[in-house]
Amino acid sequence: MILSVDLTSDVPIYQQIRDRVVEAIAEGRLAEGSPLPSTRQLAVDLGINFHTVNKAYDLLRRQGLLRLNRKSGAVVRRDAGSGPPEADFTGDWQARLRTLLAEAVAHGVDGDTVVAACREVLASFATPQEQRP
Repeated sequence: MILSVDLTSDVPIYQQIRDRVVEAIAEGRLAEGSPLPSTRQLAVDLGINFHTVNKAYDLLRRQGLLRLNRKSGAVVRRDAGSGPPEADFTGDWQARLRTLLAEAVAHGVDGDTVVAACREVLASFATPQEQRP
């Protein structure tokens, strides 16, 4: 898995790792059951502390996207083809979406531009059928 982070970004490294994994799942590059590098290996690959990778993986686990096991390591738990989201996901997601859209409006981005950007991003993700072999 090719994953890159920007060490000079204002976005914390653990959040960048989390975001890149979520994007890889949405794009179909990581499917349910796909293994991820160990925390130590990814830390070495990225030149960062393994605790930072562990924090990202734990966040993904709490969000229901990864399964962590000492024996099997980090494995993708769900993807777009895994069925409907868990019950508590939708409310949290909508709250984060509201804040993201509010940022755009606060910066003067008009509604049509926001909707067009959303359509473009959604089109870049794999459909559930594309993610399943």
